[in-house]
Amino acid sequence: MAEVRIEPWGTGDRPLLEQLVGDPAMMEHLGGPESAEKIADRQGRYEQPGSGMFKIVCDGAGCGSVGIWEREWRDRTVWETGWSVIPSFQGRGIAVAATSLVLARARESGEHRFVHAFPAVDNPASNAICRRLGFTLLEVCRFEYPPGNWLQCNDWQLDLGGVQPAL
Repeated sequence: MAEVRIEPWGTGDRPLLEQLVGDPAMMEHLGGPESAEKIADRQGRYEQPGSGMFKIVCDGAGCGSVGIWEREWRDRTVWETGWSVIPSFQGRGIAVAATSLVLARARESGEHRFVHAFPAVDNPASNAICRRLGFTLLEVCRFEYPPGNWLQCNDWQLDLGGVQPAL
């Protein structure tokens, strides 16, 4: 597999973001493509220091995003993670590698014990990534994303105190 690294999201990464969240195929499981205004707003949030959002770089090219952020879930504060890889780079293990790097940062921080991921039940690729990374499927739940759009999602949880799976 190619070399995969993550870099903090930067001011020049908007074209990549447009490919990720402005493309109907990429947003099929997340309520459809975002408008130019929403993409600009998201870019502004992502490029803030400490946003928890990273550009995935594979063989020197920006090919996706991965992030980790806090959320309240089931009466406790947990990490949530999410990822996205542009189609020409999919199917090569890049999302697994990049998400592993983010999970290592979360583990090192010691801030929260659990990380959750909420892929749509009809998104086999993202659900497979959760299995590969050692997440445990807890339940199917309704999840609002973006605001006003309800999805049927799987609630996957990873115990950061647990054993890290061999990739």
